[in-house]
Amino acid sequence: MRTTGEAAAVMFAVCLLGLVGCSSGGDGRAAGPTGTADGRSTASASPSADSPSASEPASPSAAASASASTSGSRPSPVTGPEQKLVTLTVSGGFAGVRQEVILRGDGTVTADDKGKPAVHRTSAAQFAKLRTLLGDPALAEIPAFTIDRGAADKFQYALQFNGRTVITDRSTSQPALDRLIDALSAWLPNH
Repeated sequence: MRTTGEAAAVMFAVCLLGLVGCSSGGDGRAAGPTGTADGRSTASASPSADSPSASEPASPSAAASASASTSGSRPSPVTGPEQKLVTLTVSGGFAGVRQEVILRGDGTVTADDKGKPAVHRTSAAQFAKLRTLLGDPALAEIPAFTIDRGAADKFQYALQFNGRTVITDRSTSQPALDRLIDALSAWLPNH
């Protein structure tokens, strides 16, 4: 028999899993420039691994570079341009955040903050590093659900990759998962 807290956590996970698979619709992967709600233009070309621009996240390549120390990692395979390699959904916190990042097989990253998607294109180096993070064998050992049930107002991170879903609040040190979350979170607005 589950306690009320366990039942609530399971219900949250089930609801979150239903949301994680949703997308904003539309083509969302257009190579042309996209705009944000405040009128700023975001370029479809992402910064090179060595020189990020002001309109793009400053650290996708820096966060992903930590994967170089991961031994035995091989890039995650890509079966086609439309393939979702990984989806990260960040939710919760005091303010009730809901953000999503999707990396596709063509190297595009769609970052969605409260229904306002922006499409970015990774450089070849960034794409290779993200795929290497996804190919880290240590990810296979990560439990599907690691949440500190005694904590309130923490962010929860739901990742769908390699045919599985992992939900965590990052209360437990999981280096391979933390590197992946950091690399993907760098594409989120205001990060």
